[in-house]
Amino acid sequence: MTNTAAVSLSRMPNPGEFVPELADVSAALFRATGNRSVPRTTINLVHLRAGQIVHNTYLTVLNTGFLRKAGETEERITAVASWQDAPYFTPAERAALALVEATLQPAPHGRERVTDEVYAEAARHYDAKALATLTIAIGQINFFIALAVIGKPQPVESLADQQWD
Repeated sequence: MTNTAAVSLSRMPNPGEFVPELADVSAALFRATGNRSVPRTTINLVHLRAGQIVHNTYLTVLNTGFLRKAGETEERITAVASWQDAPYFTPAERAALALVEATLQPAPHGRERVTDEVYAEAARHYDAKALATLTIAIGQINFFIALAVIGKPQPVESLADQQWD
């Protein structure tokens, strides 16, 4: 997607210009989640759902683009918003989506966000390394949520595209 709008959408300039260590942090997070213990598609589904939960166009468009480039169907991409009753996801993907939702959404009064049941379901589908990787992937998107909702970079389908004005 190319931004044809003449008006800037970004609230701030690229934070990496002011804090060059950001590139190291970003690269380390991508290395940590790229250990192949969790399929990249699952991580992108989780990141897409996170973008939807926080209502952020940048993260939603970016992760939709990643999924399309990976060959995911439009049905699966579209159904992430309503994954609970959609027939397109594996039990492991459902557990990952439930985990990110529990992490990002407010807990009911007096309850934990990530209940023992949600954790146990994820642990049924992911071994210790994969569960740690999935947890890091959720932390990774939380890191980028702050940059996306505060800085409001341009919606792009690729990290190679111009994101910041």
